[in-house]
Amino acid sequence: MPTQDESRREEAAEHVTGAHTLLKALQEELGEHPELRQAINKLEMALAILGVQTGGML
Repeated sequence: MPTQDESRREEAAEHVTGAHTLLKALQEELGEHPELRQAINKLEMALAILGVQTGGML
């Protein structure tokens, strides 16, 4: 059974993943945009950090 901390990380990862998916879809629809690319990069970094913190258990 996951601990409360692990549950929070999983929930955070789900939100970040959802935001990443939405931004990628928006980028495909609108085309390349510098701020959109920056937001996607930040989300990818956050996912990587969460992956390291959870031992890749996202």
